[in-house]
Amino acid sequence: MEWIDIGVNLTDKAFAQDREAVLERAWQADVSQMLLTMTSLEQADSLLALCAEQPQRLFTTAGVHPHEARHWTTDSSRQLAALCAEPAVRAVGECGLDFNRDFSPRPAQIRALEEQLAVAVDTQLPVFLHERDASDTLLAVLRDYRDQLSGAVVHCFTAERDALYAYLDLDLHIGITGWICDERRGTHLHPLVRDIPANRLLLETDAPWLLPRTLSPKPKNRRNEPAFIAEVASMVALCRNESLQTLSDNSCRAARALFALP
Repeated sequence: MEWIDIGVNLTDKAFAQDREAVLERAWQADVSQMLLTMTSLEQADSLLALCAEQPQRLFTTAGVHPHEARHWTTDSSRQLAALCAEPAVRAVGECGLDFNRDFSPRPAQIRALEEQLAVAVDTQLPVFLHERDASDTLLAVLRDYRDQLSGAVVHCFTAERDALYAYLDLDLHIGITGWICDERRGTHLHPLVRDIPANRLLLETDAPWLLPRTLSPKPKNRRNEPAFIAEVASMVALCRNESLQTLSDNSCRAARALFALP
C-alpha cells in the first residue's frame, strides 16, 4: 500500500528544525511521493532545492496564494512561466480565492487567479486551487478557462454539496484533508466523499496544519505531518465503504495522472 500526499507545506517554519526526520517518517509510513505547496514566488528557490534532493519523490507547485495576491505584479506572470519550465514543478498554484479572511482585496485575488490560470493554459500544467467562501466566484472564473486547462484540483475541499457537484461538473479533482476527521466541522463531508469519482479523489495532509482529530496518540506539538495521511485515508475509506487498498490504488493513480508523476 502507498500514499501520495498532494499538499504539504514543507518549507513552513514548523518543519525548520527536523525536516529530514519528517520526510523519513513519511517514507516509513508508506508515503511514496509528495507535492509540495508554493504560496509565494519567494519560496521557489527553497522548494526547488528540496525537490532536487529527492527528484523521484518530491515535486512542487508554483504560484501565489490568494492571501498574497496583493503582491502580484506585472512581472509575476513572467516569473511564474519561467518556474513552470522546471522539471520539479507539476502544477500552477496554490492559487484561488479566499473570501473568508480577505487578506488581499477581492479584485486583486481575482486578477492574480486569472493571470495564473492563463499561465496554466500556456504551460498545460494542472492547477492547484484554494477556495474559502468563494465557490460561486471561483466557478464563474474557472468556466472561462476550463476547456483550455489540462486539469485542476480544489485542494482541501471543505465546502457544501452544491459546490462539490459544481466542481465535479467542471471535471475537477477534489483534495480531501484531515478536515474530514474533525467531528466539530467536518462531518458534512462524510456523505459527500462517496459522490467523488474514484479517479478524481486525491488525499492530502496540508501539513503542518489540520492535524486529524481522530489521530491517537496525538503529537505533543500538535503539528500535522505527511506520515499521518493514513489517518485521513482511513476516514475517507470508511465513509466510502471501500478498502484502504482500493483507496490507495485509486488515489495514487489519480494523482499520478493529474500531476504527471513517475
